[in-house]
Amino acid sequence: MEEKDRKCSCPRGKLHCYNWLEDIPGGMTDFDIVEVQFKNTRKGFYRNSTNLDLAAGDMVAVEATPGHDIGVVTLTGKLVALQMRRAGVKPDVEIRRVFRKAKPADIDKYEEAKARENDTMIRSRKIAESLHLNMKIGDVEYQGDGNKAIFYYIADERVDFRQLIKVLADTFKVRIEMKQIGARQEAGRIGGIGSCGRPLCCASWMTNFVSVGTSAARYQDISLNPQKLAGQCAKLKCCLNFEVDTYVESARQMPGREIRLETADATYYHFKTDIFKKEITYSTDKQIAANLVTIDAGRAFEVIEMNRRGEKPLQLQRDGHEPASQKAKPIDLASQDDLTRFDKAKKKKRKKNKPQQGQPKDSQPQGGQQPERGDGEQPQAKQQGQQPAGQSQPRPKNKNRKPRPNNRPKPSNSDGQE
Repeated sequence: MEEKDRKCSCPRGKLHCYNWLEDIPGGMTDFDIVEVQFKNTRKGFYRNSTNLDLAAGDMVAVEATPGHDIGVVTLTGKLVALQMRRAGVKPDVEIRRVFRKAKPADIDKYEEAKARENDTMIRSRKIAESLHLNMKIGDVEYQGDGNKAIFYYIADERVDFRQLIKVLADTFKVRIEMKQIGARQEAGRIGGIGSCGRPLCCASWMTNFVSVGTSAARYQDISLNPQKLAGQCAKLKCCLNFEVDTYVESARQMPGREIRLETADATYYHFKTDIFKKEITYSTDKQIAANLVTIDAGRAFEVIEMNRRGEKPLQLQRDGHEPASQKAKPIDLASQDDLTRFDKAKKKKRKKNKPQQGQPKDSQPQGGQQPERGDGEQPQAKQQGQQPAGQSQPRPKNKNRKPRPNNRPKPSNSDGQE
């Protein structure tokens, strides 16, 4: 059970190296040097002179200058020799020793020193600003015993930090070591999520950085937009170099962009190239898109060979080539989903006793209230069978009959005539 837990404790992620020789018996006896990892990307090789039973994931106290440091064993056995060769460690270099496995007192002292790193970084930035130094302190790493601190800084120009080291040593009472890192190293140390939605390559698996140029974007026909080509380090994205070799190899199988094709009716210039389909589009105008014709690479090489012999084909396309029909537009499924498709449609209420065209609307207000009467109006009879004086019996209702206006007295002239 202990062996299983020990195997599972090995780190996964950045700077991890799978030991594919760990199952070979006698691996520890073949090579007595182990690989130890510290904070960030710092690694070192130490000799196990006391033949301790070490495995990946064990915390050990190793020799440092001065005192000792605390790290995690990441690799043991014969594979360490291959890693040393890859890192360029010379055989005659003095290799420091592994003192012991870390004790609880060592780990407590290490955690105490680690807790001071953030405060030390903030105070050191203020000190550098007060000294008017054009530099940025990105991180601080304390040694395991707390007697030494490593300051990682970024600077575009050469910085004279001799006065800074004196001030930092007097302030923090430790030995000071300055290390300059680049913008890519800082982004890998901080980490983050890239525009692809995945963790940054420099923070997950990349250990060395290769220079990236704008030519990598040109080979892949990527728009030279600095906002899209730059990563979180404000430099060109490292992933531009991942596929550029494939594009360069595919471009060798296509005709050159400077070659123009001669036909009986016109001269065609290169307009664009589709690497994936291996098709080239030519235009009759060198500056703008005019009379575009798309042919495959094989046909382009045929026309180039004919032009070398002094022949000009009648057309750029092959004989008997039918123009491609217009492709159907892709269906956008997102446009079919309306946000209000689940809302219930409101039904229109039908109006009762809708008046006909040219017919006045009923003047009676809503709620059954009688209209206000003037001083000259007579009250209408409420009881059935009673009629006001001077009026005849009511006639039966006729739907086609126009309603009479209100029975208001008509104004009379001064002569008494209506």
